[in-house]
Amino acid sequence: MDLLLTLTLGLVVAWIAKASQQRRRIAFLAGFLSRYSIEKHIETLTQGYLRAIGEADPERRDQVLRLLQASEQELCRQVSQLAADVAAADAASTRVSKLPLWLPFASSLAASFDMREALRIHARGICQSIESDAGASPRDRAFTISAELFLLQHTCHWFCRSKWVASARMAALHRTSYQQLVAAVLPQTRSAYLGVVGFGGGGRAG
Repeated sequence: MDLLLTLTLGLVVAWIAKASQQRRRIAFLAGFLSRYSIEKHIETLTQGYLRAIGEADPERRDQVLRLLQASEQELCRQVSQLAADVAAADAASTRVSKLPLWLPFASSLAASFDMREALRIHARGICQSIESDAGASPRDRAFTISAELFLLQHTCHWFCRSKWVASARMAALHRTSYQQLVAAVLPQTRSAYLGVVGFGGGGRAG
């Protein structure tokens, strides 16, 4: 009975610690995001890309894409500024556990990454995918930008909760696995990103 009570108390304490940490992290990130309209621009772009890709008339498709250019540029500016803002935060507040599930104090262990560096990579990748003139088709360009945006969202949810929760949310909302998402971003984004979040700096998105 004593063992059962000890285990129960341990689970309660862990649950309280988890909830408390998640509230702090959500409030921390929300404090920065509230200065911008990043989520609104992401929604505008991803929905606009779907509409454009679905257009049978190339002229109409190009018209829709042109209308999205202002949102693309503003999103690039805002995400870059967000990364700069968070870069000034205390390092202890921006460590993220690489483990799939939440564990007490896991973010203070060696197997963790710095959210500040991850945001710099996301900002650079989003802007590069928007500004690229590599000659990709409109469909491929929209696909790559969307992947960059979704990976940013995944990292934000990973920071606030856990990698598993972030991946489950991505699968539920966009029917995309974490592995598919990482494979769809720009090669330079993928290499830098996996160098930060991968165990031992490895190149797997496990």
